[in-house]
Amino acid sequence: MQPLPGFRDFLPNDCARRNYIFAKWREVARRYGFVEWDGPVLEPTELYTKKSGPEIVGQLFNFTDKGEREVALRPELTPTLARVVAAHDREFKKPLKWFSIPQCFRYEKQQRGRLREHFQFNADIIGEASVDADVEATALCIDLLRGFGFSASDVVVRVSDREFWIDFLRAQNVPEEKWQETLQIIDKSEREAREKTAAKLGPLAEPVFKILDGKGSSEKLDRLVTALGARGLAEFVQIDLGIVRGLAYYSGVVFEAFDRGGKLRALAGGGRYDKLIDQLSDGAVSLPAIGFAMGDVVLGELIGEIPAAKALMEIAIASERDLDIYIVIAKEERRADAFAQVQSLRDGGYRVDYPLIPAKVGKQFQTAEQLGARVAILFGDEWPQVKVKDLRSGEQTLVAHPEVAAKLTALFSA
Repeated sequence: MQPLPGFRDFLPNDCARRNYIFAKWREVARRYGFVEWDGPVLEPTELYTKKSGPEIVGQLFNFTDKGEREVALRPELTPTLARVVAAHDREFKKPLKWFSIPQCFRYEKQQRGRLREHFQFNADIIGEASVDADVEATALCIDLLRGFGFSASDVVVRVSDREFWIDFLRAQNVPEEKWQETLQIIDKSEREAREKTAAKLGPLAEPVFKILDGKGSSEKLDRLVTALGARGLAEFVQIDLGIVRGLAYYSGVVFEAFDRGGKLRALAGGGRYDKLIDQLSDGAVSLPAIGFAMGDVVLGELIGEIPAAKALMEIAIASERDLDIYIVIAKEERRADAFAQVQSLRDGGYRVDYPLIPAKVGKQFQTAEQLGARVAILFGDEWPQVKVKDLRSGEQTLVAHPEVAAKLTALFSA
């Protein structure tokens, strides 16, 4: 039996890599003052159709549950966030700075960097409409990438502004009902032949291409880049009005992060969605918001391709995986004494393992090295003394049993 298409098994090394990504996400988010939250994996299908329209159903794992409710596995967390914020609006002081690491499910074609399940980091600032919130969200995205060891030569965050395009469409007398369709064409323009885009845009082609070729400007984006420059992050960001993001609920600054080589899908993406909470709460709560998501699949691929990032991950994983101490039992009559020592050391916070069944001493030391143990403690003929061996230096010392804790403290602090 194999996993379902687009789903993954996480063997120990895979799980270690996943845990590394999660830990880095949490570490950087907390430095920015974000707090973690989560919501249910299963939601009413209506929550997603209300946000994205009935066509989203084709991308959902949806079904009728035993209570005859139409439900779906979450494809993203933003609708749940809007629902939760609307329900608990008065319980929290604004702005909210929340992050989460949900597992999401999308029934779509598998391709490089996109599976049918994935984990993603979500960060949202809710209740603040100023450009300062846009700067904070963009800076967090950049610092997350920096946290994995990427430099400005490895990644770039491309920023744009939906309001710029709405103003443009108004000036061109494009009917409001055509705005979303036109924005989607512009959003896809980088990924298709210019002739094809021109045919779709019709009379708008020339002024749109002029903007995409660098003739457009946005005071808001200039302010954002200047503010990021004050933090020393400007080299990671690039104004690119070709970034529109096709989803209709975006209402202001939008951005996407990419590898500089352009080999992979977007590493992260998001933007301002000031009207979504109002829409999903049927007008009960209206709060400005900006947020973004970063998926684990594409991120993991890029980490594997950038030597500095890969080395950083491998060092972190090794430090988490390796044992502190391996107990070698040379005499089986000493096993009960060894058990007492194992428990005492574990209670003291050490990572400790031992042979579950009798084994030759040489094989036990081999196991200790394979498990990355720093120290081996041998229980044998010397009891009530034990032999403490530093597996890095090879130095070994006979230590009276009551003095083992002090000896280990000295070894691990050296």
